[in-house]
Amino acid sequence: MSRAAPVVLFGAFDRHNFGDLLFPHVLARMLAPREVRFAGLAARDLRRFGGHRIMPVGQIASGDSGIDLIHAGGELLTCDAWEAAVMLAPPERVQRLIAEEPGWKADPLAWSKEHLGIAARAPYVLAKATMPAPRTVFHAMGGAGLDRRDQAFQHEVIDKLKQADEVSVRDALTQTHLREHGIDAQLIPDPAVMVAELFGTLIRTRATTAPLQAIANAFPQGYAAIQFDTSFGDDATLDIIARELACVGKEYGIGIVLFRAGAAPWHDKLAIYARLKQRVAANTILFGSLNIWDICALLASSRVYAGSSLHGRIVAMAFARPRVNIAHREEVLQPPKQAAFAATWEPAEIAAKAYVEDLAAAISNALRADTALLHQTADDLARRYRAAFATSMS
Repeated sequence: MSRAAPVVLFGAFDRHNFGDLLFPHVLARMLAPREVRFAGLAARDLRRFGGHRIMPVGQIASGDSGIDLIHAGGELLTCDAWEAAVMLAPPERVQRLIAEEPGWKADPLAWSKEHLGIAARAPYVLAKATMPAPRTVFHAMGGAGLDRRDQAFQHEVIDKLKQADEVSVRDALTQTHLREHGIDAQLIPDPAVMVAELFGTLIRTRATTAPLQAIANAFPQGYAAIQFDTSFGDDATLDIIARELACVGKEYGIGIVLFRAGAAPWHDKLAIYARLKQRVAANTILFGSLNIWDICALLASSRVYAGSSLHGRIVAMAFARPRVNIAHREEVLQPPKQAAFAATWEPAEIAAKAYVEDLAAAISNALRADTALLHQTADDLARRYRAAFATSMS
């Protein structure tokens, strides 16, 4: 890769999602001192959340040819145009777009062109043939559920990946899927494993701000950082989660802090957390900040993380915190990316997931994790990422 050419980082950091907003920070720091630009499917300014000002991908296609294009991580190999459009939509348009799923299925390319300005089933996967970049890279991509997609979707993704100059993936399951289609992808940890090493000073400083200090003062014996997406928001599930968290609080004397790892549609909703808080009542705080550095500080200072977010898990891992992902028993509701990442990179002694009815036992088990093993895992993955990055970006 040319050391002189500017780099365009392309990804889903045009919406509020914890991991997606972290990726460009890590890549920009790792690529320094090269000039870096940030692009998505839509123009957005997410700097108030710790993100970036994002230019639309159309500006790349019509811009200068002297750039390197890097797809900057995320579960983008499985994201279709309808999902992308819904997650990028303002609140008042979300329900209308959700209702347009039949139209998307009837003519995916035309629907995508109309709503996103790009005719693609998988719009976050760009074809080198349509871009002015002489070098196109897919970096630490996720696609654990690619085999669940229809054949036309899979063929489009595979064809675009075969055009690329370099492909790396973040879990062994995605690597296996691609190998079955003749793509030999390098295995590399998710970029977020680097947050403690690259941004530890910034994150420790955020931990001293008033909102985070208030949490520390409220819970002198520590707290569990809890998060889950809207698929866990029905009353029956909330009743179970409340029961399990109450058990954890009583057994360990720790507080419960509910936070959002994403505010885009289908991610986390404050109203659902408020309903849970009514059920748990005592020793529970709703953490309102959506700034990614505040979220990192919350996780870094916690006793344990439990939630549905893969990057909640990875950031907790980077700071050697105990962690467990909350899962659905119904496989159709459970994206496999969390378990795929844990199976690829984390020791078997560190639990990957727990169903909601087993949450208290899983958190208790996580709190008993070997501290030395937690630190060793964090250090090892940061070291592996640096080595793999040097190889893939050479």
